[in-house]
Amino acid sequence: MREIVLDTETTGFEPSEGHRIVEIGAVELFNHLPTGKTYHQYINPERMMPKEAFEVHGLGDDFLRNQPVFRAIGQAFLDFIGDAQLVIHNAAFDMKFLNAELKAVGLPTLPYSRATDTLMIARQKFPGSPASLDALCRRFGVDNSAREKHGALLDSEILAEVYLELVGGRQPDFGLNPAAQSNTSGAARQDSDWRARPRPVPLSPRLTDEESAAHATFVAKMGDAAIWAKRN
Repeated sequence: MREIVLDTETTGFEPSEGHRIVEIGAVELFNHLPTGKTYHQYINPERMMPKEAFEVHGLGDDFLRNQPVFRAIGQAFLDFIGDAQLVIHNAAFDMKFLNAELKAVGLPTLPYSRATDTLMIARQKFPGSPASLDALCRRFGVDNSAREKHGALLDSEILAEVYLELVGGRQPDFGLNPAAQSNTSGAARQDSDWRARPRPVPLSPRLTDEESAAHATFVAKMGDAAIWAKRN
């Protein structure tokens, strides 16, 4: 299963008010393991950067005006994510911005069903507890000391670690974690109830006659105290 852990930085909160994406960072996972493949792109928003947004991510007008506009990188972004599931913290925010940018340049938009929201997972798993990315880093012991300001690639790398902890640790759970199955379909839950049953016909022994005789001779030399000679 291929997943893309993704984060964006923007000029504000609402694309409907003219705000734009200025940075996209993404990390590829395959079967819950990082592959080492990443995507990172700064983007010229074709507008001025508000002071409040600059204080969050530190991306200013002088730097961004030399970056490509979204229409120049949109297809490359879609090519990277392919048909993978997207893992995003507060997915509604990033998805509305991504779709606004894609729609504006005539590229296919992304259905919300493709987004796995780690904020929602955290709120369901730890109701009443803080669920920000920094709070989850503290909970799971994920090092975010380099996160002085928000940055899309760094945040997606940190989120990838947090996500793997949320779904059952940094090793794949192979479907054995009951908590991880709480959001699966009814068919998947039925499969989780499967248990191995005795074979109707026992398998024939794989030992040869010579091997059995050699073992019997070995045990006989050990005397009556041999564990093999004891019977329940």
